[in-house]
Amino acid sequence: MASNRHLGRIVALQSLYEYEFRHTPETPVDLAEVVERNMERYKDDIDDTEFVDLLVRGVIEQMLTLDEKLQPLAPDWPLAQVARIDRNILRIGLYELLYRSDDVPPRVAINEAVELAKSFGSDNSSKFINGVLGTAYRTLVEDPTHGDTSEV
Repeated sequence: MASNRHLGRIVALQSLYEYEFRHTPETPVDLAEVVERNMERYKDDIDDTEFVDLLVRGVIEQMLTLDEKLQPLAPDWPLAQVARIDRNILRIGLYELLYRSDDVPPRVAINEAVELAKSFGSDNSSKFINGVLGTAYRTLVEDPTHGDTSEV
C-alpha cells in the first residue's frame, strides 16, 4: 500500500506541476483530464486512484491558503521564486499535514515530500523541503497557536 501511495503522490506531483505550468485564465486547463492522462501510465500499479484525485483536488482547492501558510515558513525565499517542482512538493506535504492527518501520519507526509524532492528536485531540494515542512509541523500542527492563528 505504501508504494502504491508513493506512486500516487508522484502522479499528483506531475499533475500539479503541469497544471501550474500550463493553466492561465486565458487558456484554462482541465485538471481532471491532466490527472486522468497521468494516471493512465500507472493504471495497473495504482489501486487507490481516489487518493490521487483527493490529493490533487485538495491542493488546488486550498492552494491560496497553503501558499499563505508556506511563505512565512521560508521568509528568505519568496514562494514565487521557489522552483515550481519544490513549490508543488511543499503544497502536497503541507496539504497532507493540515488536511489529511486522519489518513496520513505527519512523519509519513514529511518523509514522502522529502523523497519526492530527492527524486524530482535539485540537489538541495530535499533539505529545503524537510526544513520547511518540519517547521510547518511544529508551528501549524503541534502548536497551532504559534504563528498564524487563522482556522486551518
